[in-house]
Amino acid sequence: MAILTDRQQIGKYEVARLIKENSYCETYRVEDEQGTPFFLKLFVLKNTPEKMLDDDHNVRSIAILQKLCHKNIVAYVEQGTYQDEGVGECRYVVTNYFSGELLWDKLQREGALPLDEALRILTDVLEGLKFMHDRNLLHNDVNPRNVMLSERTGGAAELIDMSHVSRCVGGAPPFDTSDLDERYQSTTAFAGMYNDATDLFSAVALFYAMLTARAPWDVTFQEGTTRKERIAAVKTARKTPLSLDGLNVAEGYKRIMTKGLGNGTCRYTSAAALLHDLQHPDEVAEPSQQPGGTSMGQEVGDRGRGAGNDERQATEARVDIQRGKGNGFKDIAGMSELKAMLTQKVIFILKDRERAERYKLTPPNGILFYGPPGCGKSFFAEKFAEEAGFNYMLVKASDLGSIYVHGSQGKIADLFKKAEASKPTIICFDEFDAFVPNRSSQGAEHQAGEVNEFLSQLNNCAKRGIFVIATSNRPDMIDPAVLRTGRIDRMIYVPMPDREARSEMFRLHLDGRPCGDIDAGRLADLTDGYIASDIAYIVNDAAMGAAFSDQPITQQMLEDTIRSIRPSISREVVSTYENLRQRMEDTDARNRRPKIGFV
Repeated sequence: MAILTDRQQIGKYEVARLIKENSYCETYRVEDEQGTPFFLKLFVLKNTPEKMLDDDHNVRSIAILQKLCHKNIVAYVEQGTYQDEGVGECRYVVTNYFSGELLWDKLQREGALPLDEALRILTDVLEGLKFMHDRNLLHNDVNPRNVMLSERTGGAAELIDMSHVSRCVGGAPPFDTSDLDERYQSTTAFAGMYNDATDLFSAVALFYAMLTARAPWDVTFQEGTTRKERIAAVKTARKTPLSLDGLNVAEGYKRIMTKGLGNGTCRYTSAAALLHDLQHPDEVAEPSQQPGGTSMGQEVGDRGRGAGNDERQATEARVDIQRGKGNGFKDIAGMSELKAMLTQKVIFILKDRERAERYKLTPPNGILFYGPPGCGKSFFAEKFAEEAGFNYMLVKASDLGSIYVHGSQGKIADLFKKAEASKPTIICFDEFDAFVPNRSSQGAEHQAGEVNEFLSQLNNCAKRGIFVIATSNRPDMIDPAVLRTGRIDRMIYVPMPDREARSEMFRLHLDGRPCGDIDAGRLADLTDGYIASDIAYIVNDAAMGAAFSDQPITQQMLEDTIRSIRPSISREVVSTYENLRQRMEDTDARNRRPKIGFV
C-alpha cells in the first residue's frame, strides 16, 4: 500500500502517482510548483535493512548519489525527511525525471534491437559505469529495468535506481539483495563478491538481451520464488554453455559475449577494456580457456587505458576481501584461556557497539600475535574474523610492493580505504615486521615513508570500522611507534601447543577421515615440542599411507610417523622465543600496558 497519496504535498513537491514499491522503499513521480516532473524515492527507515544505513541512520545510497554527476547516470536533485503516522520516519531523495521509456519496455514492445542501436545503448551504460568505477563505486543492479532511454537527451541511455550502489564488496553486501535480478548477475556476486567485473558481467548480459530479447540462458522464474531458488535455477542453467547460435553479428561480438559471460563470470576487469573491444571487434581474440586468462582484446584494451589508469593501478591494493566459512574458535585446538580473553576483551566490544557505547568502552584498534613460527598465528587471525563475523583481508608484504616511487604508500592508503568501504573489516598483516621495520635499524631507512603511512592509517582505525591483526615471529624488529596504544593496543604471545592443545589438534585433523581406535592423549604425549604444522603433517602423512593401502588410519601408523620425523623447532629456538617474550612483556610494563599472553 502506498504511503503517499496522489496530490499529496511532500516538501515543495506534489505527488502525481506511485511508480513502484517494495518492502522498504517506494518510488513516485512528483512535480514542483512549475509542474516540472521528478522522481522521488521514499525509504521507510524501520523497514530499510540495517546494512543499507550508515552509523547516523542515513541511507547510504542517497549520500553516494550526491557524488554522481554524469550524463549517463540519473541526476541527484535534493533529499529530505518525512514523518508518517503509520510507518514513522522516512528519508527521501529526488532525482531528475525522464520523459522516455525503460529499456525493458522497449524490448517487450519491439523485441531484439538492431546491432547499432544495442551498441549505442551499451556504450552509454559503460560510460556511466566507467565514471562510477573510477570513483570506486559499483551500480550492482544493471538490467533492462534500470536503464532509461531519455527523450531529454535524444534517446541516450541513463542508469537509474541507485539503491544498490556500493564500493567493492567481499562478504555480506551493504544492501538488500532480495529484489536483484539474478539472470543479470555474475555467479561471483552470488557468493557476495561485488567488483568492477560483476558490473561488467551485467553490462554484457544486457548486450545479449538487447540482441536476443531474452536474458542470458533464457532462465524464467515462477511467481513468488525466493532469491535462493532463483540463484539455484540460474546456476543450473549456466552448467550448459551459453548458446550464440543464430545470433546475426560479427564473430568479434560473439567473442566479447563469451569473454564477458563465460560460464557465469566476466573476464573484463575495466569498462575501458570492454569499450575498446566493442569499438574494435576484429581485434578480439578467442578467449583463453584457462580460468583467469586474458585475451588479446583485453590486453589491447588495458594498454589503451592511459597514464591516469596506470597510476591508479600502481597505487591500488589488490587484496581480496573474504568472508570466513569456518566455525570460528571451534576450529582452534586448545588455547581456551586466550580465546576466552579475546571474546571478552575484544570481540564483545566490536560486535556489541551499542552496549560498548553505553559503558563508554573504546573499541580496540588492533592486536599483535607473536611467537614461534608454525604455531598458527595467521590461522588464529582467520578464525578470529570468523568468530567476530567480520569481513577479512589477509595481506602479505608482496601485496603492497611497488616499483613506483611512493607506490607502496598509495597501496597502504588504498587498502585501508577498501577495508573501510566494506566495514566492519579485519585486516591481517602476515609477518608484520616486514611491513613496519624499525626505522632506526640499518637498511630500513628506505621504508620510512611506508612506516609513516602505516602510523597514519593505524591511528584510531577502529572508529572507521577497521580492526587490525598483525602476526610476527620477530616483534622486536617492528618499529616501536607502531606498537603503542591507539595503534596496536595488545600484544599476545601465541605459544607452542601444550598437551591439551596437541591432543585436540589430532582429533580435529583426524575428524572425517576413516580411522580405527585412536588414543589422542598418547599421541599428544609423544609429540611434546612439536608445533601445530608438525601435527598437521603427521596426520596427513599417516593418512596418505592408509589411503595407498586402502585401510583405515591406525594408532600404529600415526606413532610410526611421529618417530620418523623430528620437531621443526629445536629446544634452543623455543628457549630463544621464551626470552623474547619476557623482553616484550617487560617493554609492555615500561609502557604501562597490561601483560597479555597465554600459558
